[in-house]
Amino acid sequence: MSVELPFAPVDAIIRQNAGDLRVSAGAAEELARRIQDHGAELAIDAAERATADGRKTLMAEDFGVQQVVDRDDLYLPVAPIDRIARLQIDDRYRVAMDARIALADILEDYANNVASAAVKLAHHADRRTVQAEDIETYFSLFE
Repeated sequence: MSVELPFAPVDAIIRQNAGDLRVSAGAAEELARRIQDHGAELAIDAAERATADGRKTLMAEDFGVQQVVDRDDLYLPVAPIDRIARLQIDDRYRVAMDARIALADILEDYANNVASAAVKLAHHADRRTVQAEDIETYFSLFE
């Protein structure tokens, strides 16, 4: 499966947490892949909620969001988030703009949590670079 999310905003999220550490391209790619997988799973659940309500359009509340943040406050771009949301759901569903923004916000929080832990793992390993193995180790330990 190709990764829909560009690596640059994911890299920026890791760097935001990394302080003086460098970030490898592999770390950004691994986290982008994990974000995509998580987003697709969340969209499946959201589609089930929309179906239960008799709708074919995913809304922010289907993702458990009551208040949608401003689109300009996000690092993650909305267009790839829309593609991620549609990866594993039926083509009959639409994704409302507020749902895309809500999902981007959720995934950005998710990425920040993973990046923060990966930075701690890199420090623990006494490395100056956050690497893909730090992201992988986080998931092997905590999920």
